[in-house]
Amino acid sequence: MDTPEQNNPLLAATTDQTLSAKEVFRRLGPAGPLAALAMILPALGGWVLLFYAPTLGPWLRDQGWTGVVIYVVGFALLAGTALLPTYAQALLAGFAFGTVQGSLAAIAGFTGAAVIGYLIAARASGDRVVALIDSQPKWRAVYNALAGGGFWRTLGLVTLIRVPPNSPFAVTNLVFASTRVNALIYTVGTIVGMTPRTVVAVIIGAGWSEWQEEQDKPLWLIIVSVVTALIVIGIIGRLANQAVARVTNAYSQRDQMTSR
Repeated sequence: MDTPEQNNPLLAATTDQTLSAKEVFRRLGPAGPLAALAMILPALGGWVLLFYAPTLGPWLRDQGWTGVVIYVVGFALLAGTALLPTYAQALLAGFAFGTVQGSLAAIAGFTGAAVIGYLIAARASGDRVVALIDSQPKWRAVYNALAGGGFWRTLGLVTLIRVPPNSPFAVTNLVFASTRVNALIYTVGTIVGMTPRTVVAVIIGAGWSEWQEEQDKPLWLIIVSVVTALIVIGIIGRLANQAVARVTNAYSQRDQMTSR
């Protein structure tokens, strides 16, 4: 079975073994601790949020539109600072607000979080990440594909990288901002790429909430629906990873021919 790093060139670039992890961490400067926190904290925070979701969801629902605003602002701040993962907050949106309102709230939340994450990472990374990328051929291929492909190609690549459910939100924010991906392309690509998997998570949360409240649907039907949705989004994510791999491989081959 392929690992996430094999499927996703962006993740593969961050795990290149040409440099030791210690050396990479040192050369990243402030971006190094940010990357470490972005890999650890969301996973821990997600379990905490899911534990409290049965209590937090009804409370948000009872607040009406104020609850929606509280949710969106909280989503943006907590995911933007890498404290909570997007999938857990999308599940909470479905649990609290239902499919339609929950989807709109979750999309607004992760969009705000992406902007916050971009601003923090861009300020922390400076020019260190670009200099480090220039020293590693595999990383440079990914960077050239992101930054050197023109508006539409870069937008398509950002969108594809955002689609897979195994694409870590906080780490990807850091990579995009550190490599100076255009902010408009970054934001639009994030919205388009993350909306499908976010809506799936919201639907799962809404279905679980409806079953808890009404219990007029058999549990097996909800489980089948959830599994089907996960399989579909997984297939879409795999196709997106393969498309990203083709683009970055093409840039890698072009760089090799240019350097000869």
